[in-house]
Amino acid sequence: MKRPASRVTGYAAATVVVLVVWEAAAAALRTRALPSPGETARVLVERFGADILPHLGVSVSRVALATALGLALGAPLGLVMGRSKRLDAVAGPLVFLAYPVPKVVFLPILLVLFGIGNAPKVALIALIVFFQILVTARDAARSIQPSAILSIRSLGASRWQVFRHVVVPAALPDVFTALRISTGTAIAVLFFSETVAGTDGLGWYIMDAWTRIAYPDMFAGIVVMALMGVAIYELLEALESRLCRWTRTGTGR
Repeated sequence: MKRPASRVTGYAAATVVVLVVWEAAAAALRTRALPSPGETARVLVERFGADILPHLGVSVSRVALATALGLALGAPLGLVMGRSKRLDAVAGPLVFLAYPVPKVVFLPILLVLFGIGNAPKVALIALIVFFQILVTARDAARSIQPSAILSIRSLGASRWQVFRHVVVPAALPDVFTALRISTGTAIAVLFFSETVAGTDGLGWYIMDAWTRIAYPDMFAGIVVMALMGVAIYELLEALESRLCRWTRTGTGR
């Protein structure tokens, strides 16, 4: 119980610091471009149900679908590449040629292919998650000690059993770490893609408020997008705690 309590305390302390700095900056600058936390909170309460919530639902669905696609494709391929020298020799150069390329440059191509609906945004985020998971899973699978494989093989385990009981558990914590990192990047790219092409989502809501000079609405959208990121991070943290319990023994996490 110590970990959840300390985590809540940490979030509460960080929130207080942000609010104090925000309030001080708003009072010092006295500009419409920086509304106070109180004014932003009032607008957030007023607009949340009718205006912000539908856009939040759209953004969450895009991130969830894209993350699921990237994980479902990247994790198995990365694990197999990590355990197969032949496949790694063929696919590795292609992966590492594409990996450093900023995936956001593919947005115009995706827009041409799929239009301005959900598909290009989901595909772009899925690409980011896919490559991050793929590379991490590959490296994690390659780093497994041969003795761990030999031990279970000596007991008569098949290749599938080795993969299931040794490779996957050994790589899973690293995959979750990559997933948390990639989803943070994915939310930033989501904002960009929703502002460039689309008429819904939190990114569009924030930029629409900016064009209308409705700064309290804009900051309300920013706050909601930040909270969305925190919620996704905590969800992944909770899933890792449940699925990778052996890594938390003795850590107090």
